[in-house]
Amino acid sequence: MALALFFVAAGTLHFVVPTYYRTIVPWYLPSPATLVAVSGAAEIAGGLGLLVPRLRQAAGAGLLLLLIVLLPANIEMLQLYRGRGGPWWGELLLWLRLPFQGILAWWVWRLSRQDPEERPLAARFPR
Repeated sequence: MALALFFVAAGTLHFVVPTYYRTIVPWYLPSPATLVAVSGAAEIAGGLGLLVPRLRQAAGAGLLLLLIVLLPANIEMLQLYRGRGGPWWGELLLWLRLPFQGILAWWVWRLSRQDPEERPLAARFPR
């Protein structure tokens, strides 16, 4: 549930503050506005798909692909920040964001390969 909420919120931000996201689209990619809208919609759809047991595997595969495809934008964000010369801790957070993408990918992979009929661990133990 938390992972689904994360992706829905992240995707929604693409539509709330699109200008910010357009600035981190690498320069060599065409049509930043379209790419931001498509990636935002994909994050929302993937997050919602994680909540539907029959769609969980497909949503997970899509989100894994999206995390890989968006890696250049995360690197671009770091390079832009370094060029502006912001505080050291801002750069540190952007560096930490890169391995966090790997953690997110692992979490998506684990959740999406879960048997749709399998109940969450907390549901197995009555109160």
